[in-house]
Amino acid sequence: MAHESFEDSEIAEILNRDYISIKVDREERPDVDAVYMAVCQAMTGSGGWPLTILMTPQQKPFFAGTYLPKTSRRGMAGLTELLERVAQMWRTERDALLDASEQAVDYLQREMQQQSDAVRPDRSLVRRAAGMFARSYDGQHGGFGGAPKFPTPHNLLFLMRYAQLEQDESARHMAEHTLTQMARGGIFDQIGGGFSRYSTDRIWLAPHFEKMLYDNALLSTAYLEAYRLTGNRYYQRIAERTIGYVLRELTHEDGGFFCGQDADSEGVEGKYYVFTPEEVVSVLGKDDGQRFCDWFGITKQGNFEGKSIPNLLDNPRFEEEPEEIVRMCGRMREYRVTRTKLHLDDKVLTSWNALMILALAKAAQVLGDAPYLQAAERADKFLQKNLTDTSGRLYIRWRDGEAAHPGQLEDYAFYALALLELYGATLDAHYLLRAERLSQQMIAYFLDEEHGGYYLYASNAEQLISRPKESYDGALPSGNAAAGMVLARLAQLTGKTHWIEQSDRQLQFLAGAARSYPIQHSFGVLAITADVYDSAELVCVSAGRDVPKELLKLLERITVPNLAVVFKSSENASILEEAAPYTADYPIPEHGARYYLCRNGSCSSPTQSLTEIERLLSESTKRAENL
Repeated sequence: MAHESFEDSEIAEILNRDYISIKVDREERPDVDAVYMAVCQAMTGSGGWPLTILMTPQQKPFFAGTYLPKTSRRGMAGLTELLERVAQMWRTERDALLDASEQAVDYLQREMQQQSDAVRPDRSLVRRAAGMFARSYDGQHGGFGGAPKFPTPHNLLFLMRYAQLEQDESARHMAEHTLTQMARGGIFDQIGGGFSRYSTDRIWLAPHFEKMLYDNALLSTAYLEAYRLTGNRYYQRIAERTIGYVLRELTHEDGGFFCGQDADSEGVEGKYYVFTPEEVVSVLGKDDGQRFCDWFGITKQGNFEGKSIPNLLDNPRFEEEPEEIVRMCGRMREYRVTRTKLHLDDKVLTSWNALMILALAKAAQVLGDAPYLQAAERADKFLQKNLTDTSGRLYIRWRDGEAAHPGQLEDYAFYALALLELYGATLDAHYLLRAERLSQQMIAYFLDEEHGGYYLYASNAEQLISRPKESYDGALPSGNAAAGMVLARLAQLTGKTHWIEQSDRQLQFLAGAARSYPIQHSFGVLAITADVYDSAELVCVSAGRDVPKELLKLLERITVPNLAVVFKSSENASILEEAAPYTADYPIPEHGARYYLCRNGSCSSPTQSLTEIERLLSESTKRAENL
């Protein structure tokens, strides 16, 4: 529509004469998008983008639709005819339009007032979610359902956690097979790393070539988790290449992360990514070029509009990484940068940056790689400097030195989650305190005190015709699910009654919302697993100021679910006791370190042996698996 209509002089004349035109970036104003997408779904039975709304000056909609061609074709209403007809009605039949708008608002507000009953979460909800995934699983190609297929990494994170908690091999296979097939397909950029938004087919070959920061952040996290659980270095390599893409192509010089790259180059979707054998040979030479084409399935007939998307779907050696192929990929990446350009969406969004900080912090912990931690800390400093006001409130986006729009639920919940991941990677209590403060603001401005759950936008923000409270996941986990994850972790790490109560209330809200269709609430159900399965706390108290290296090594290799780790030293004792008051009862030894392992309110005797701690964790995990 941008090209067909909004750049068209005839359409422009009508719009400028009869309408006030507002084009909304839904990434900058997710509240506006959520409210009017709900209107579209109510009026038409479906939704999608581009979203077209006609409304009164009081924000009350009387028409909603998605894509509209300039003129009518194949039974589709045309924008020209619609605009002319509505303008005429506004002059002669305005009451009819106003009545329609009032009815739309009344319906939307009634829908928003309907509340799911809060219920006590239990394992049956978790198992039902896993069962629903099993029924929609594509056993041949991985993923769920048919084309188009979306990566939806939070679904895979749920299945991996479920497989671990329940020792369910089918759940483990669904997650790992999907991760493997995505990485083999064209949805993964075999030349430069990173994933496109979704696959237009069921085999993960032909993507919509747009690359988004949030997909690559969440997928990095999923592949890191798969590596942590399996030790399969293929998953590690995909995670590293995905992170490498973000650090190379989506990173601001001061450390923040841009939104993504467009699918089109010179007006042609995918032109940047596809090749012919002749083109490859012209760059690499005959022998290397043929070897490259054979490896990545680049053929004369092609697999995408006469050209080829590099992929490994038919390559049985896909897990290998021959040195010469790596070298050739580097040359082809350099070549395609000079051949054509991709447009960069250079907004910096708080919520998406938080997800990338989380991925980098997890990479630092799982892989023991200091540069990943440094990148996470730089991005965190960027958000503090550019997207946080003097009172600690967040903004949604930053671009060209300007921050704009008050932060919404996702900004607070995702950022708090990132700070908790940074705490897990560093055991620096300052991150824990900051996560608490951000969560306090989340409660103060977004909590529905009467019914539970969190609203999409703040109580003191611009008020729209309704105030959504979303719990279901989309391409991103819902803000409510992330809030549940944050509160559950704070409850476990701090032991404070306040966080325990807030966590219980939010998990009950999520359980009620997920009860009828848990597959749409996988991240919320993942948060619930912290409550309905066993958890453990490991407290390290050290005479030295730094976290013992052997503890960090242990945390790299163990795979115990729902484990919280706290580190106390004379250096951080006061700040840690502010965050987690119970740690005041743990004395600092004169020499070395002491470890306390607690499960379900019962703690073992302190020990200096991490080998003993590892044994106890292993035994308790096996006992839980046999329940």
